[in-house]
Amino acid sequence: MPRRILGLGLGLAGAGLALIAPAVAQNYDRHVVFDNARVAGPYHFSLASRTGQSELDYADARIPVDTDHFHSPPNSLRLTWTSRYGGDWRVAIDVQHYFRTNDFEGHRLTLWVYAEDEMGPDASPGLILTDHDGHSTPTVRLLGDIKTLPAHRWVPVHIALDGIHDLVNATSDSLVDLRRLASVTIVQGLDDGKPHILYLDDIRIDDPSAAPQGPQHVPAGLAAKGYDRHDDLSWQTDAGVDSYRIYRSIDGKPFEPIGIQKGHIGRYEDFLGASGKSAAYRISALDGDGRESPLSQTVSATTRALDDDGLLTMVQEAQFRYYWEGAQPDSGMAVEVMPGDPNQVAVGASGFGIMAMLVGIDRGFVTREQGVARFLKILRFLNTAERFHGVFPHYLDGRTGKRMAFFGKYDNGGDLIETSFLMQGLLCARQYFTRATPQEKEIRDTITALWRGVDYDWYRDGADSQFLYWHWSPDYGFRIHHPLIGWNESLIAYLLGIASPTHAIPPSLWHSGWAGQNETGIAYRRWWTRTTQGDHFTNGNSYYGIKLEVGEGNGSDLFFTHFSFMGFDPRGMRDDYTNYYKSNRAISLINQAYAIDNPGKFKGYGADAWGFTAGLHAGGRPSQANDNGTITPEGALGSFPYTPKESMAALKHFYRDLGAKTWGVYGFSDGYNETDNYFDESYMGLNQAPAVVMIENERTGLIWKLFMSNPEIAPALRKIGFRKD
Repeated sequence: MPRRILGLGLGLAGAGLALIAPAVAQNYDRHVVFDNARVAGPYHFSLASRTGQSELDYADARIPVDTDHFHSPPNSLRLTWTSRYGGDWRVAIDVQHYFRTNDFEGHRLTLWVYAEDEMGPDASPGLILTDHDGHSTPTVRLLGDIKTLPAHRWVPVHIALDGIHDLVNATSDSLVDLRRLASVTIVQGLDDGKPHILYLDDIRIDDPSAAPQGPQHVPAGLAAKGYDRHDDLSWQTDAGVDSYRIYRSIDGKPFEPIGIQKGHIGRYEDFLGASGKSAAYRISALDGDGRESPLSQTVSATTRALDDDGLLTMVQEAQFRYYWEGAQPDSGMAVEVMPGDPNQVAVGASGFGIMAMLVGIDRGFVTREQGVARFLKILRFLNTAERFHGVFPHYLDGRTGKRMAFFGKYDNGGDLIETSFLMQGLLCARQYFTRATPQEKEIRDTITALWRGVDYDWYRDGADSQFLYWHWSPDYGFRIHHPLIGWNESLIAYLLGIASPTHAIPPSLWHSGWAGQNETGIAYRRWWTRTTQGDHFTNGNSYYGIKLEVGEGNGSDLFFTHFSFMGFDPRGMRDDYTNYYKSNRAISLINQAYAIDNPGKFKGYGADAWGFTAGLHAGGRPSQANDNGTITPEGALGSFPYTPKESMAALKHFYRDLGAKTWGVYGFSDGYNETDNYFDESYMGLNQAPAVVMIENERTGLIWKLFMSNPEIAPALRKIGFRKD
């Protein structure tokens, strides 16, 4: 079944490109519960309610973000309430959003609070902590042991978790697992009938017995570069730093704090909103207790208008950094999601990242020598990682190369789709590193050995099988037994299986498996799409006046048109069913037309705001049954070769109109939903590379040329029956 994903520029090589140490990468996210909201307005990851005569300030069932008060810039959460007899109010703050793997470390809960008026002990709200399994603590005082909270001053509140555990042991058989904290709930305390305002910031789980010393060094290497609407700051990271604080001065005015950055990331994007604006910057380093270093030296930058080519390069460079600066340090490969498990290496996303890195090398974002070193690290890791008949698992532990059965115990073996995505990228790299040096020869030889080792024929589950199967486990065999049947992302598996020089599958599987010209294929499509439109693989219907040759319903998620086609160039040819370039263009235009039509009446949709595909918060397919108001920028940007004009308009809207809400250290974040005031702060390995690669395919055709030049590809296409269109 097609996947449903639940749910940084110095330009050339130099400062900011060093990999981070694993311990530093994990530290911040293993302690911080809340630091800032990405946007003002109702805080998306909160749920507020009240009953009776009690009062609570909220909108759309969410409490407000406040930009005038903060402990860590630029905002905090505001609680405004009056507790009355017979009433109640509560606010739950969700901790478990994104793909974040909650693994908090510490023995106390710390939060910084600020009161508008002095607050006595009877005014304190209550606090409840709930873990991933639904176990909750008894209610404790939000202000802990503070007797009187002073007005107009940020004060840290420390609540010992061991004390809460003692209460749990006395009242319940279920101990709350605070390593897997899922929510922090604030509830009404005593009904004093008085209005109160309290600001909350920097909520974290820490350990007073292991509190680090304050940073001893001023941050070094600060540099700034202006782009079309934003300045990019970069600096050298220090292993002893919890976070960095960024200060800005405009027009010679005093420096003011504008934001923070996690300690393992040496980059920050300051969105000024216009070209021709100058700003000066300084940064400081902080430890986990908020102790701050002296400020760095001052650097300046001026935003500058970029033409279309400049904008495209800007996006490519930023999103390339996900795979370069954000890579898992031991393996050099792509992590699944940020924030998330920093050692969960995604095999398919790494294949996409390999293609993005080839673009980065070719465009000079890093040197060829740096690229060679990175590819050698990746390939030496892959050469010793676990494989199952030559097929890698969906996820690997980047430290050990061992499988990570993230989707359950039966998913503890080979994943043919993810491996095919990886091989698509590696075969491009084999054609790129052609120089007669020992290092580039090792790259080519290792890729060839890995490629020849993939036993596509094994994943048929028998010589008479008409399909490839997604998974095989050494412990459970083909228990999952998920056949690969298009239209979806599995085209590349069949193409590479037929092209395999050692373990080839019959070309007939293109028709019986990928195109599913049989009862099994028809039943499969009906099962997951719940429609007869396109259930025979071919479609023939028109949507918004655009004829669709293949695909279920109106074409489904846009990643179907990206993931298998980042290397495979479909232009100028067709098989028995369609010209895939023309079909992919039709699917992209239908996707845009759906956004213009906007049957769900969601905020922000339009001709320059489209892109319905898999993402952390996305519904996926462009249909009312799946549409939840979320747009994933990868959808429009990955369609550049099919819809260059329409995709360029979307790029400009995402960047120039939405600005800092969608743009961050690795380019455009995963998705946004203007109706819900939701703007992702996360990035996905599967969704950052398609823009880099497909923009390049539109500009120069680089990755298409590399993949198609592999000697195994053209014969495979002839065997399938591809011909000039």
